[in-house]
Amino acid sequence: MKKHFVKIIAIEHVTHDTLRIETEKPSEYTFVPGQATDIAINKNGWQDEKRPFTFTSLPSDKTLEFIIKTYPAHDGATDKLLDMVTGDELILHEVFGSIRYQGEGVFIAGGAGVTPFLAMLRDLKQKNVSHNNKMIFANKTQADIILGEELSELLDGRVVHILSEEKTETYPYGIITKDFLQSHINDVSQYVYVCGPIPMMEAVEKQLAEIGIPSDNVIKEGW
Repeated sequence: MKKHFVKIIAIEHVTHDTLRIETEKPSEYTFVPGQATDIAINKNGWQDEKRPFTFTSLPSDKTLEFIIKTYPAHDGATDKLLDMVTGDELILHEVFGSIRYQGEGVFIAGGAGVTPFLAMLRDLKQKNVSHNNKMIFANKTQADIILGEELSELLDGRVVHILSEEKTETYPYGIITKDFLQSHINDVSQYVYVCGPIPMMEAVEKQLAEIGIPSDNVIKEGW
């Protein structure tokens, strides 16, 4: 398996536990918006600790960007990313991922599962493609929402947030349910894109079937 060693150009927080990492881009390294690669840290003891992360940059960009949620309590690879600085190296592997933009619909994202959708929406904007896509974005708290302002801009405000661990006057409280989906999906013939933790995805897929969304119209990716 071919490896690509790339230096970090910039690294910053976009939420309290989510990083934006910009790296060099290997020559002739191509991908489709929504796809991902396995990444390891080029430091002793971590070169073989690969984790999958989605590209949030676009194929035409001169650098690569990743939006990565960290889990300090896990003492794992994402925790080590918190110690990385400009000039440190990451190891990229082959590109993979089957989730791609097929046409207008509803994006359902859980936490960092929003990253492939962010790439797709940025790609539509770059190509100046008008659309009526909508997003349902589930997070634990308001502080966990990744790039909420940009998503609202990309979707002309068509973003519905729901928070499972914080009650606010701004957003609905709870988890995604069949009734919640039914109130926000008006056309059962459209595409529905789903990405997030596996338990959430399994529950949402079942609920989508119950409200009449054909399985062929559900486009998904787990993480």
